[in-house]
Amino acid sequence: MIHQLLCRCWLLCFFVVMPPAFAENKTLISTATPTPALTSQLITLGTGGVTGLYYPAGGALCRLVNQARQEHGIRCAVRSTLGSVSNVEQVIKHELDMGIAEAGQLYNAVHGFEKSKENKSDLPLRAITSLFPEYISILVRSDAGINSFADLKNKRINMGKSGTSQRSTIELLMKAHGWQLSDFSEVTELEPSEQATALCENRIDATLYVVGHPSGTIKEALRDCSSQLIGLSKQDRETLILQNPYYREVTISGGFYSPDLSDVVTVGVNATLFARADLPDDVAYAVVKSLFEQFDGFRKLHPAFRFLNPEQMMATTTLPLPLHPGAVKYFQEVQYLLQLPPE
Repeated sequence: MIHQLLCRCWLLCFFVVMPPAFAENKTLISTATPTPALTSQLITLGTGGVTGLYYPAGGALCRLVNQARQEHGIRCAVRSTLGSVSNVEQVIKHELDMGIAEAGQLYNAVHGFEKSKENKSDLPLRAITSLFPEYISILVRSDAGINSFADLKNKRINMGKSGTSQRSTIELLMKAHGWQLSDFSEVTELEPSEQATALCENRIDATLYVVGHPSGTIKEALRDCSSQLIGLSKQDRETLILQNPYYREVTISGGFYSPDLSDVVTVGVNATLFARADLPDDVAYAVVKSLFEQFDGFRKLHPAFRFLNPEQMMATTTLPLPLHPGAVKYFQEVQYLLQLPPE
């Protein structure tokens, strides 16, 4: 509990007192004439729990937007949510202006919309940019005899909260194995901040994260108690990839956490910044410009951002949604836009 409070205080202090030098560290410089100042406007960005990666990523992005407020008149505010699924729902309902979500969950939203609507152009979501890779990561107690997802049967597992990508991923794998909840000896629905502690206290045998690496929560569990990361079998990897074209086979490097840890093969997906389709073009333009023109500073904010590449993030072929016109404008200005996703 003390560790969680200290972590939250650190995050809060970090976003409040970030030095001005950060704002001066620019990577991509647009040659376009500066956008005239807009009428003062508040936009909200849905992230995730405070112990995950969405929250600091969203906080950093809003910080960049707010630093240029005198230029564009926009103020950005972060909202902590349950993550991808919740953000998609809230953006569609106009409860949020933007959100961060897995590309896979955004694809599911598009797929569901296409089944109910004839005109895809009515889709209420647009992509802004890819952000960072996320990995399906199964963390287990070393003494639980778990070496694969198949070994979770009759174990104590954490499913996560209803409506989270964590839970939907587990349910998809359960379906592939023909399992019901009754096939586990105990099922919990813990908050992300509680899961590593529950594992260390021997209250659960396993939990699943969809997270960028290195993860502070996973690092803490690997360091402080008898736990390990396990991979997904070839069959489980194929099950997920066949269900969703934005999943891909990836490797979690053991070196993220210790030179002694082995690499783990699993499935990954890109975290994506998205917005309402009716978000004004100049607002979306200001957001994406704020990110990429201060990109070196953004990359230093978290170890998981260290190897991010602007060109890869702007690659529209990795986006599960049509690109927002405001993002199109900026990408064209910096000449990284090679191919627009189909409408």
